[in-house]
Amino acid sequence: MTVKVMIKRKIPKEMEQALINLITRMRNSASRKKGYVSGETLWGVENPDEYLVISTWRTLEDWERWKNSEERNSLQIKIDVLGAGETTYTIYRYPEVVADEFSDPLM
Repeated sequence: MTVKVMIKRKIPKEMEQALINLITRMRNSASRKKGYVSGETLWGVENPDEYLVISTWRTLEDWERWKNSEERNSLQIKIDVLGAGETTYTIYRYPEVVADEFSDPLM
């Protein structure tokens, strides 16, 4: 089942371009991996030092394989060196909808 991974990082303003370059490299590498669907990077409007990457994978196992790969970890270390705070990961999946006698079939 498809998962969306929310990856949140805070970075000092003077390091933001380096972070964007590393995130782009990471996404390019991820896009060649089994199970990768898409990725996007968002910048905080209310918290301009915060970046959110939304990474979509076909399965949780595909994501975990990429997250634990040596290739990804070497890029993550470079991000950590920039002075980024802790990188946090939150994983979501779509709920399974089960119809019952009270469900509206048109919704």
